[in-house]
Order: sequence, then C-alpha cells, then structure tokens
Amino acid sequence: MTTTSFFGTGVALVTPFKQDHSIDFEALEQIVNHVIENGVDYLVALGTTSEAPVMNENEKSEVLNTIIKANGGRVPTVLGIGGNNTDSIVKQIERTSFNNISGILSVTPYYNKPGQSGLYAHYDLIAKTSPVPVILYNVPGRTGVNMKPTTTLELANAHSNIVAVKEASGDVLQIMDIIAQKPSHFEVISGDDALTLPLIALGAKGVISVAANAFTKSFTSMVNAQLSNDNEQAKVLHYKMLKMIELLFAEGNPAGVKALMKEMKLCEDVVRLPLMPASEQLILQIAKQMAIF
Repeated sequence: MTTTSFFGTGVALVTPFKQDHSIDFEALEQIVNHVIENGVDYLVALGTTSEAPVMNENEKSEVLNTIIKANGGRVPTVLGIGGNNTDSIVKQIERTSFNNISGILSVTPYYNKPGQSGLYAHYDLIAKTSPVPVILYNVPGRTGVNMKPTTTLELANAHSNIVAVKEASGDVLQIMDIIAQKPSHFEVISGDDALTLPLIALGAKGVISVAANAFTKSFTSMVNAQLSNDNEQAKVLHYKMLKMIELLFAEGNPAGVKALMKEMKLCEDVVRLPLMPASEQLILQIAKQMAIF
C-alpha cells in the first residue's frame, strides 16, 4: 500500500484541446511542467476539471500516460476514478495499472442521488478494491447529493486506505465537524479555491485546486504560508488572487481557467460540448485582472 500523504497543493489538471477539439498533448506536457516547476505538491489526472466525461477511454488513457511521462516521478499523481455505477467503478479499478499512481480521487455518485447508507456501501467497496489510497470527493453542487460528516467519518474510521476527503460542499460548519473528529490517518483537503486559506487555518491540510493550473506560484505560496502559520503572508496572497478566482468560476469550470491559460500562452481556451468557452466579456475581465495581478 502506498503511504503518500496528500498535503499542500494538488492541481486538478485541465485537458487542453486544439481548435479542432482534439487533445493537445504538447500543451498538456507544458502544463505539467509549468505546475511542477512552480511548486505543486501533486497532480490530479482525469478529475472534473479535465473534462473526463467527454473523453473516450483511449483518450483518457493517452492523457494519463502523457501526464505520467511528463511528470517523470517528480511529484505524486492521483487518478480520478468515480461515477454513479459502483460495479463499473470496481471493475475499472480492478483492470487499472497503478504503476506511477499514488492514489485515486473518487467523486460521490451523481444523478441517482443515493442516501447516506448507499454512499457508505459505495465507498466501502471502492476502498476494499483499491490497491492505492482513496480520496473521497464531496461536491454536492455538481452531484446533487451531500455526503454528511457522519458518513465521511464512518468511512475514514473503517478503512485505513481512505486517507482524505476533498470537501467542496462550501459548508464550513460541516467541514469543521469532519476536522474536529477525524482519525489521525485522515486529512481534509479543500475543494474550493476561494475557501482554501480559511479551511487550512481551521485544520485542512491543503487543496486540490483549479486556479493552480494558471497562477501556480502564487497559489502554492499562499498554501505553504498558511500551512507554516504565516497568516499575514497567506492573507496578502489570498486577497491578491481572490477576484481572479471569482472570475475563473463565473461561467463554470474549466472555461474560466482555460481563458486565463490562453492569456498565459499555456493552452487554447477550447472546451468540448456541452461546455462552452468563456464569453468575450469574461475574457476581457480576466485580461484586465491579469494586468494588475
């Protein structure tokens, strides 16, 4: 069992596309180098930000292999494996090669809206199947179901390989409940860029970030400062980035961050349907904010 702890800044990598909507593997390599050279602690491949639902299995495999190759073992890589068909996820885990994979990030089932007992049974099977550590991912704004602290804590206490939860509920009281009662092997990771500083101050151990695809150095510096209890420096960086973070999510993810990354010449701002690229108005706002960033 891999014992990697997921402290600090993880980055939920975008998948860059060319104008013809094919995957831009050269740009993907550039992004991996950009984020590692600017201080991220680990990579998350094929998470929500990657637009994985609109890629076929061959494309996902090629994206993952490109990320692993570009990384070259410099930082851990977490693989997104989740969905709303438990049996399908278990079979996917069983047929996956976990060479160079340090953990999996698994989102709560979406659309079919299981209850808390269903969520427990779902993750119980995943934990029993996975040969690497599991990070739970609670994002009710996307999935339509909220995993309550009691369920998260029951899973953490039942499985030593359930090592963290990426909490994107936006409910600070809920997140504090988990932090206050969690077992020692279990971490809370912010799933909300704008709440990362206060959540670390409350006991979270880092973030899986969208914004870190772009202004990586500022974001990782903020996280590291707060983890080191340098709250004053962390606050300076937090408020420096806050308006840009708001813009990145104004029209959905990853349209906003891809618009910023195009300004930075990291990739094109192309997304696949049913997502749409950022509006001209938002692009102008991002460019204006970038000029004073």
